Order: sequence, then structure tokens, then C-alpha cells
Amino acid sequence: MTPSPRRLALALALALTPMAVLHPVRIVGRSMQPCLRPGSVRLALRAWCAGTPAPGQVWLVQAPGGVAVKRLLGIPGDRLEARAGALWRNGRRLAEPYAVSGDPGPGGPWFAGSGYFLLGDNRDESRDSRAWGPLPPGTLLARCIP
Repeated sequence: MTPSPRRLALALALALTPMAVLHPVRIVGRSMQPCLRPGSVRLALRAWCAGTPAPGQVWLVQAPGGVAVKRLLGIPGDRLEARAGALWRNGRRLAEPYAVSGDPGPGGPWFAGSGYFLLGDNRDESRDSRAWGPLPPGTLLARCIP
């Protein structure tokens, strides 16, 4: 008995549905160590179903140099600055247990404007919003699942 074209289409749709929601991400480079090791694979929720981006989340982004994985630290309207070896958002010091270097580098201030400010956890090895500036909302591709 041969399955009908309708049943084949339904089976194919059901088989591909997880890929519409989940995206496997292979970590390249050391910018997110120690949380994410080079060569490891994480699952990420595609942006359309990941909810509102929030500080502290890790995102797959379309950066100026290509696709990258970075931690979102500033949302639209935020002001960030490096002071006293720490990162400050809107005048409040951020607790960053995930950051390898407590010193985010030269100082800012950086303004998220209408976009998102993202940094790597391994600040000494990361090319991020300190170099590119804030990224527009459409560049957030998928949120990594912790």
C-alpha cells in the first residue's frame, strides 16, 4: 500500500518542524570560554520563537564579520561603560560570573541606541560590540539554550 501524497507531505512537515524551531550551533573560537568551548555544539531557539531578548542571554548573531555567538548585555536605550574593572549598565554594576576577564577593556561609554550590545565572555579574545557597535534587532538569529 502506497502512502498518499498528503500523508507524505504531513510526515515531512512533522519531521522538519524541530529544525524550524531549533538550530544546532557549533562554537568556533575562544570568545565565549569558559561557558562555551570551541568545537562544542549547542541548540538554539530561532529568534521568531525565542521571546524578547534580555540581558545575560547568549545569542547567535549576524555580526559584521560573519555569524558569531555572543552574550547580550545591552538592550535598546541602555548605556554601558567599563569602570573600575567592571561593566556597568545604566549606572549599575553588572555581576558577570561568566566573564573570564573582569575588565571589559577600554571604557565607553557605549550606547545601545535602538539595537543590542553584545560581548564575548572571554573579553581578551572577543571581537564584539566594542568594535562593531550595537547590532540591529534583525541580526539576532537564535538564542542559545543554557
